[in-house]
Amino acid sequence: MTQLYIECPCTSFPRSFARDYKETYLYPPPSTIYGFLLSLVGEEDLNTHLGVELALGIIGDDPPISRIVRKQRHHKFAIGQEAKKRIAKYGEGIYPTSNFSKPNHQELLTSLRIVVQVNSNEESASIKLTERISIALSTPSQITRFGGLSLGESNGLVNGVRSYRESDGVIRWLVKDRRGLIGLPIWINRTTGQGTFQRFSFGDFCQDCWVKIQLPISELNTKSINSKKSQ
Repeated sequence: MTQLYIECPCTSFPRSFARDYKETYLYPPPSTIYGFLLSLVGEEDLNTHLGVELALGIIGDDPPISRIVRKQRHHKFAIGQEAKKRIAKYGEGIYPTSNFSKPNHQELLTSLRIVVQVNSNEESASIKLTERISIALSTPSQITRFGGLSLGESNGLVNGVRSYRESDGVIRWLVKDRRGLIGLPIWINRTTGQGTFQRFSFGDFCQDCWVKIQLPISELNTKSINSKKSQ
């Protein structure tokens, strides 16, 4: 079991329903933390460490929210004939700035300090995520990764990652609570944009702090059907 301290000076976790006004979740979603850990160890396959359990805690008060104006691109995801027409007109991967860029407001979180506890007991991977995290922290030369280490959007670079120390501060743990006022995504489908959500409240560390990262039932059924067709 691994307990990490992560400090990020400035980042954002855009809400799933945010459009023109990029509102942020106040706390990092478990789905984002899972992606961050995969990036830390240089893993590109989201399915490699399914079954891992994460517990998330916040140190100090809630991070302050800043509101800025920035230029953002808006890409329309097209499929079928519509996609072919768009590619024929603009070229694949080419989007005219005048048509797809405009100023928008965005919320940012500053001075975010969190603690993440990782439990790999339920993983099926031969080399557990906790083991790979230990290697990444102790001998980073043994892992292969690219780009900056970000929490949330790519511009949200972290100051550092290390083991948690008691001197870092008291932890406020997120605890699963059906009536909790904190709703965060556990898993997001990159193709459809749909996801699985969980509600939380703050409390002491307990068994309900653990969140298992796993595929939603709908995606499991789709994979099962595709597997049978291939046979």
